[in-house]
Amino acid sequence: MNTNNIQGRNIVTAMGVYLIIKSVLNMLIAGGLSITGLLWAVLLAVLLFMGFQYTNIGVGAVLFLVAVVHLPTNISNIGSNWLYFLEGIIDIVCTVLLLTNNDVKGHFTKKWSEFGDYFKFK
Repeated sequence: MNTNNIQGRNIVTAMGVYLIIKSVLNMLIAGGLSITGLLWAVLLAVLLFMGFQYTNIGVGAVLFLVAVVHLPTNISNIGSNWLYFLEGIIDIVCTVLLLTNNDVKGHFTKKWSEFGDYFKFK
């Protein structure tokens, strides 16, 4: 995968791995299988890795909204929800990195017009 910023790609790859691990961990804690949650995590991870313009803003918005929606519950029950509170903090840190870190922003420079190139056979 070519990118304009290797350090940025490494950071967003780590974020994508975190999202998938978070989804699997939440399934294990909840005791159920949530294919939808896992598919969303994989989709967000793929969008991060591909590095198309503005996807950092979209993924950052999703992470931030999820963290903010669950924040009141996680704070009020912090004794039993400390892991979820920690996830929320990590989600907010990821959002800040996606929106402010120059290396990360440098990764998201591919034009959407190049998207079709991924499906061409050579």
